Amino acid sequence: MGRFVEGADRSQLTLLPECLEDWVSEDNAVHVIDVFVEALDLHGMGFERVIAKETGRPSYHPAVLLKLYIYGYLNRVQSS
Repeated sequence: MGRFVEGADRSQLTLLPECLEDWVSEDNAVHVIDVFVEALDLHGMGFERVIAKETGRPSYHPAVLLKLYIYGYLNRVQSS
């Protein structure tokens, strides 16, 4: 993802639990959302900042924000 803010890899081993994926059940919708958003052509859909700028503070990748938005929508989580 280049110059975007990078989160921890979900398969990376940590102290507790051993892996972040251990906290998510296999039938959780988050896996479907992850695969769905990764398959999208965000630039072709009109997302303007899919390609990060070289200057300034790194931003969050639009795919990560879209995954959070879809997950919140499906779970009826409201935000402002």
